[in-house]
Amino acid sequence: MAKYLIKRVAMMIITLFLIALLTFVLMHAVPGGPFTSDKQVSKAVMDALNEKYKLNDPLWKQFVDYLGGLIRLDLGPSFKYQGKTVNDFINNGLPYSARLGAVTLVFVLLASIPMGIVSALKNGKWQDMLVMALATIGVTIPSFVIATALIYIFSFKLGWTPMYGVDSWKGYILPMIAMGGYSVSFLARLMRSSLLDVMGQDYIRTARAKGISETRVVVKHALRNAMIPVVTVLGPTVANLLTGSFVIEKIFAIPGMGGYFVNSVTQRDYTTILGMTVFYAAFLIAMVFIVDLFYCLIDPRIKFD
Repeated sequence: MAKYLIKRVAMMIITLFLIALLTFVLMHAVPGGPFTSDKQVSKAVMDALNEKYKLNDPLWKQFVDYLGGLIRLDLGPSFKYQGKTVNDFINNGLPYSARLGAVTLVFVLLASIPMGIVSALKNGKWQDMLVMALATIGVTIPSFVIATALIYIFSFKLGWTPMYGVDSWKGYILPMIAMGGYSVSFLARLMRSSLLDVMGQDYIRTARAKGISETRVVVKHALRNAMIPVVTVLGPTVANLLTGSFVIEKIFAIPGMGGYFVNSVTQRDYTTILGMTVFYAAFLIAMVFIVDLFYCLIDPRIKFD
């Protein structure tokens, strides 16, 4: 177990380093810089800004300096907002994104898994067709289209929910549905196919032949193995939900991390782009690692050597 943990941590560090390097190279490969759009700034001021933020240094030195700050958990200053750092953006935006993501995650799990189970157990019947129809709609329609339709119906026409913001619990309803629609549909379809596959295995037929009740066969023998593919994709899903959806946060005017990231891209705020990307990558890698550790709890046959 210790050997496995050391190997995985080393792989995580290498992966994070490569992501930071690739993002850094791609940013500097784009023509222009963070102060290019400031047309009113004279050349002398531009040179002073580049000198202040060490943009005149060789690229390899800029990257080494950034790695030094990253080791100290310092993601650097913002080039566009005086007195602000990338850490400030994350500290301000993450609580909003995390709260919305946590609510959406609960919604996704409570909706998708029962939908998949019902669809598999009622295979070919109207319940199965209804669930699959809803899942197909959720997968094919983009989240921003769903968000727009929800705002128009429930906020503009009916007035049941606020159009933007999360100042009250009602403000979470529409963003939760819009952001979780795809995940609910995808996990429901995955749960259905996985459970159908497990229910056709020999050990399930053996359990039925022994006279075990159908409920016990499903709950005790089938569900644990059927959950393995679902748990596999939960890592990226959790990371995506907890760090927020950039589009949904923009539509509903939620001051999460999404707004900071979108603004940093349009303004070429190098450090913010790089910091947000590294933070999201680290969170995603950590979630995948935690999910891998949960495998042995779901299936005792899985061992970490």
